[in-house]
Amino acid sequence: MNDYIEIRDLVVFANHGVLKEEKTMGQKFVISLRLYADMTNAICTDDLDDAVNYAEICEFVTEFTKKNRCKLIEAAADGIARSILVCYPLINRVDITLHKPWAPIGLPLSSVAVNLCRRRSKAYISIGSNMGNRKRNLDFAVERLKFTEECDVKKVSSYIDTKPVGFTHQDDFLNACIEIETILKPDELLKLLNEIENEAGRTREIHWGPRTLDLDIILYGDTVVCTDTLTIPHKEMSCREFVLAPLCEIAPYAYDPVSGDYVINMLDKLRKAQIK
Repeated sequence: MNDYIEIRDLVVFANHGVLKEEKTMGQKFVISLRLYADMTNAICTDDLDDAVNYAEICEFVTEFTKKNRCKLIEAAADGIARSILVCYPLINRVDITLHKPWAPIGLPLSSVAVNLCRRRSKAYISIGSNMGNRKRNLDFAVERLKFTEECDVKKVSSYIDTKPVGFTHQDDFLNACIEIETILKPDELLKLLNEIENEAGRTREIHWGPRTLDLDIILYGDTVVCTDTLTIPHKEMSCREFVLAPLCEIAPYAYDPVSGDYVINMLDKLRKAQIK
């Protein structure tokens, strides 16, 4: 998406800063924005209701910047960008430059500024349960994500019964897959999923063991992550039918940026290997 609306040098008087004088007296901030959005409908209808109303955005940013106080302009810029994405679903990405012309540095300069980019990303979450009321546990995960303002649930697969893998002396699982759009970064999304698991009473006593609720990030756009706590794409997705089958139902052509393969092909290869 290359179409964008540009807002340059919006001046806001607000109270961001570390020093006491900055917090009490306030100072000038200058904000520039690039708002990426699909303008097809607006062009076809020539109707403001189908467009990103940049006048409204300016008012929104001004009020948000005045109301929400931060010590650092990094935090202020992040808050502005995220709030725009939450409140204006037509906007897919926000590039923001936040200038602080009166920065108390004691040296001659015209301005200090930070530049940030925040965007919506498509992610696929595998969900599973084999303890208690399994369907209710999966329903809880879906509803919890629906009521998280940083996430927008787009699709939910059918719930399927599956046999346990690894530690087999346990009850069958109920599994599904969720497609979401989110403004959370991968590590932030992982933190949210862990919170949802904990709210459902998840404990981690046996690896691959029984669980009330299990939530895993399978894909996150075309992003590749490999840290001590998170691997995306999920490293076991290609050999787990309970992941691939519900994922294929809602996104058969979701793309694995590591293997270079589509989900529908991965599922077909796995099933053929199982027959052999």
